[in-house]
Amino acid sequence: MGEDGAGATGEPGPAAAGATGEPGPAAAGRYDAVIFDMDGVIVDTELVWESVRIDFARRHGRSWGREDHPFVAQRSTREWADSTRSRLALDVPVEVIERAIVEGVVDRLHRDGAPPIDGAVAAVQRIAESHRTALASSAHPEIIAATLAACGLDGTFDAVVSADDVGRGKPHPDVFLEAARRLGAAPERCVVIEDSLNGILAARAAGMVAVLVPNPSMPPYPGAEEAASFILERLELLDVDRLSEVARPGGAR
Repeated sequence: MGEDGAGATGEPGPAAAGATGEPGPAAAGRYDAVIFDMDGVIVDTELVWESVRIDFARRHGRSWGREDHPFVAQRSTREWADSTRSRLALDVPVEVIERAIVEGVVDRLHRDGAPPIDGAVAAVQRIAESHRTALASSAHPEIIAATLAACGLDGTFDAVVSADDVGRGKPHPDVFLEAARRLGAAPERCVVIEDSLNGILAARAAGMVAVLVPNPSMPPYPGAEEAASFILERLELLDVDRLSEVARPGGAR
């Protein structure tokens, strides 16, 4: 999910886990697998999430703004539902918050489709023809399924992992490590494609090569380029076997 979880003033939740993680020796050779984030990398759904959260807050007589974003971004469903309940000071069961937001996003996807990012879907399909691929997203499994169906990528990935499957969202490395396990790939031979600071930190914590593809609709928080192994301006430019030629180096080389 392209939502970030740490601004210039710091992450209000878990510490930037794995900020010291580094890609392994495979960084100079051929990679075995590519792991994609979803929101903000393949589809431009960040504003869908924000709109649903704003509507939910308004229905409860509250407001939701950009300042609330870091408290829910890149978290697993239970993590962001807990944070939403706290931020809005709601006397509502956390399960009710979960269902309201998940169903709201799924309804939007069914009604309006998944907002495209130019060239992203075609790039994923191209990469999947030559490499093992996985999707590793912080989103709820129902949202992942609805998104992949909406953009025509259901059945494309060799593995699909939600943060809900592992319990902890990014910047913890769990979702990426589980994706690598399902692919049967060594973490150091995996390339992760992310658009957020917390996603990049999670990839580094997993010992993977972290490629930042910034999303103009929801730019990453400061520090993402410094934490990334490589920076790629658009996903359609991705060439896994010529990564150092098509991408510029990040700060974590």
